[in-house]
Amino acid sequence: MDRLICGDVGYGKTEVAVRAAMKAALDSRQVAVLVPTTVLAKQHYETFRERFAPFPIKVEMLSRFLSRKEQEGVVRRVRRGETDVLIGTHRMLQEDVAFKELGLLVVDEEQKFGVVHKERLRRLSRNVDTLTLTATPIPRTLQMSLSGVRDISIIDTPPEDRHPIATYVGELDMELVGHAVDYEVARGGQVFFVHNRVESIRRVAERLRGAFGETSIAVAHGQMDEDELERVMLEFADGLHSVLVCTTIIESGLDLPNVNTLVVDRADLLGLSQLYQIRGRVGRSGKRAYAYLFYPHREVLSDTAVARLSTISEMTPLGSGMRVAMRDLEIRGAGSLLGAEQSGQIEAVGFELYCELLKEAVEILKGEAPEELSEAVVELPVDAYLPAEYISEEETRVEEYRRLIVAARSGTLEELAAELTDRFGEAPLPVRQLIEVEGLKVKAARAGLESATMKGDELQLKFTEERAMALAETAAESEGIVDKNSAYVDAESKTLYLKLRFEEVNKRQELLLKWLNSIIDDIIFVGRLAS
Repeated sequence: MDRLICGDVGYGKTEVAVRAAMKAALDSRQVAVLVPTTVLAKQHYETFRERFAPFPIKVEMLSRFLSRKEQEGVVRRVRRGETDVLIGTHRMLQEDVAFKELGLLVVDEEQKFGVVHKERLRRLSRNVDTLTLTATPIPRTLQMSLSGVRDISIIDTPPEDRHPIATYVGELDMELVGHAVDYEVARGGQVFFVHNRVESIRRVAERLRGAFGETSIAVAHGQMDEDELERVMLEFADGLHSVLVCTTIIESGLDLPNVNTLVVDRADLLGLSQLYQIRGRVGRSGKRAYAYLFYPHREVLSDTAVARLSTISEMTPLGSGMRVAMRDLEIRGAGSLLGAEQSGQIEAVGFELYCELLKEAVEILKGEAPEELSEAVVELPVDAYLPAEYISEEETRVEEYRRLIVAARSGTLEELAAELTDRFGEAPLPVRQLIEVEGLKVKAARAGLESATMKGDELQLKFTEERAMALAETAAESEGIVDKNSAYVDAESKTLYLKLRFEEVNKRQELLLKWLNSIIDDIIFVGRLAS
């Protein structure tokens, strides 16, 4: 198994991981749970240990919260197979960590890990089931899932009493910050104030203490001593502080239902999935939650930053994580499938072509590649196109051209024609002829025709086999628009030359298509009888 579980924060991804770990442990396999931060590792450790308490399953944690001696003990027990479930940070990826019989790997907050980290995990054991949890998968992972390289499951049912988070995006306004903090504290809640620069975070905290008077304010960031960080987080979780001034350390999986107001300083410097994850730290209870995303006064934002901020302000409905990830894929590109880049590069070949090539490659590797459907080249002097008067939007016209080609190959042209009539009205002659030409290309290839080209009043039919050419010559003689005795055969190039005459000039295009269709049908019919 290599499955991506995509669900918003608080939707139950961890519950899926707990149950999968239980199944693996009861089947005598070890489970590795990789998380990006020590704080989240501690939280998961407590959750797993509490859930598995009635069962003979040993759960351990490996992170920098442990002393060197304690870490060595954990590593030793894991190697011997005494530990059933190991929850750890990047420390788990070091060379000294080895599992006796690893059966399941769970990667939580997948977007926080690089390709190198993930490949190191793969080397721990070749035949390991992998469960990846994320609310906003990185572009490359999302693209791999959408293309069939990985399986994907989406959890889109929100928890009971969950409300969308009211989101404000604008220039930094300390008066608004003051109102937001006062309102949250007055209703018994707590506030996250995200300032993602360690060197100035304490100055910001002092400034807020001066502004908010008696409100208790704590500071937390990843460079703090582990004991101090753990103490601060536990105190905040217990409600001893009303405001936590912190870096993006809170981004990963923290579950603090009493925190329902979020203030982000310099939101323009954070990534789209980062902003979405951080916003997901609030609103985890039945209360209405508020998020304030600020950028500096009069600062010129990059186009990408504007796109990110406008996206996050739009994506407020519950379960928007997948839409955010899709938008991130559009903004940044899908990256390199086999290299280390997790975004970008896709514009080199174009998104549609990239997806088509990737889909074909995946099907071939899975042994599911469909038979290659060839098409004949059909170049006839007929009006075959989608007029702007019929479909006014250019994007829609381009999409319908693509769908016509797909429908011709899959044999569903009639259904598409009916859909076009339903959506855009009765099809004019150029549209009807376009549908006929697209169907003709596939049918002609089945009849052994390589190309059909009209030059002046001469039709050139090039075949892939002589038998089909002989059948075409016989069929053409019985039709009324071919000049008698005009047929000429070039055996070397397998080409049949015919001169055509049309009595009704105004119906020339329709008659030509009708006649060519009739010839091809005859060849296919006689060919079937012979076989």
